[in-house]
Amino acid sequence: MAALVFGNGAYPNGDELKNPVNDAADLGTKLKGYGFNVIVATNCNAAEMEKQLKTYRKLLETHDIGLFFFAGHGMQIEGSNYLVALDTDMESETDAKHSSLSLDKVVDVMEKSKAATKIIVLDACRSNPWERRWHRSPGTRGLASVYAPKGTIIGFATSPGEVAYDGTGRNGTYTAALLQHIDTPDCLIETMFKRVRNTVAASSAGKQTSWEHTSLSGEFYFNLSLGNLIDEYDDTALADGLFTLEDGKKSHKIIAGLKTHDWYKQNPALALLDPASASRMAKDNLFVIGRNIYQAACGGSNAAAWFANDFMNATKGYDTAKRKAILDGMLFEIFFDPQAQLRPKIKKNYFSEVFELERHAELKESFAFIAEALTAARADFYVLPGKGHDLAVTVSAKKKKDGLVVDAVYVDAIDILRPEEDAWDSEDGKQFYSQIGAARLKEKLTEELVVPARSLKVTYTPAEAGLDEELRFPMGWTVRK
Repeated sequence: MAALVFGNGAYPNGDELKNPVNDAADLGTKLKGYGFNVIVATNCNAAEMEKQLKTYRKLLETHDIGLFFFAGHGMQIEGSNYLVALDTDMESETDAKHSSLSLDKVVDVMEKSKAATKIIVLDACRSNPWERRWHRSPGTRGLASVYAPKGTIIGFATSPGEVAYDGTGRNGTYTAALLQHIDTPDCLIETMFKRVRNTVAASSAGKQTSWEHTSLSGEFYFNLSLGNLIDEYDDTALADGLFTLEDGKKSHKIIAGLKTHDWYKQNPALALLDPASASRMAKDNLFVIGRNIYQAACGGSNAAAWFANDFMNATKGYDTAKRKAILDGMLFEIFFDPQAQLRPKIKKNYFSEVFELERHAELKESFAFIAEALTAARADFYVLPGKGHDLAVTVSAKKKKDGLVVDAVYVDAIDILRPEEDAWDSEDGKQFYSQIGAARLKEKLTEELVVPARSLKVTYTPAEAGLDEELRFPMGWTVRK
């Protein structure tokens, strides 16, 4: 998926707009979260807009979904639409159309690309300050109707003859509504635009009505829920907060026991699980059992901890498919909460121990499953868990009077060590440090980089820092993405 996002607001001669740059930045961030390869360009002159369009055209050669967004001044001239650059010559309509970005050109670039689904969104119908100079009639206000080629949907901030409002907050009225509804799970893009239209109408007291042209032949969703992306397990297993326990089922009795957070109930509950009983259990139930085994292990259950530490022996004699369902659940629990949403931080206690199982060829399908789930959830990691890739990290330490201080952590030649919002320092700005040995530092890196210990290759500069048990690490700093 590829997107080109423009936001032009710093127009000269008092014609500036306050929201478009924010509109472009906020939508660009949102699209990146949905897996788009995004180009964000703001306050561009005509040459810069043409240059970015050429870059985007190249990008579309390798993506099957393309999105174009423009926020700023837009106008129609002789029935065609133009997107105004900061240096567009407004002396006459002829000058203007030859120094703006033609919407027809944008449509043509996308139509001739390899993208099967093409989305164009225009928050570009603000009041045209040059109308009086050109002696325009009211019928030429706003943008002209546009033909949507096959596989294309074009969203306009306003209906013909109307103007868009620049908004009273951070975003324009239309873009604010788009940002509000784009996250709606399992919402078709056509339905999303209808919701946007309702919000725009309400926000403008009925003065602004967004509209669309569409010739989409397939379905497109910005935010598909995990249950719709993964069909191997039911929604109530993936979002096990919805899982309903029933009396009389052995699998449910095991799950109920593991959920108690009481070791004296968890341990005997897990003892009920054996190859014979597992062979009669549904894979969804085994998946939820796996999730709760990992949860119980993290909570201190000895039986569950043994199961996580010695999975191969704990599942000896199990049918291959049943064993897979349990391990799938354990892996899923590391990354996803009871609503099947990505955890802000992984459940780390047995992360490296469980990922040691990647060494076993017979378990490879479980690691393929978790890699697929994380990809579907648009998880952002330095390397994707489940793919078996190593990550090389270099820790830089400086000698100071109090000892060796970690001052940088490099991945791909980029220092990724940064302060969190609540970094520790004194009132005069002096940084606080905590003592940490090389072994504990690797554990910290493993958790924050989300790379199993076996796949994390740590080197130090200077090399002797890796032997020091008294490294000092800046408190409140992290290498998390």
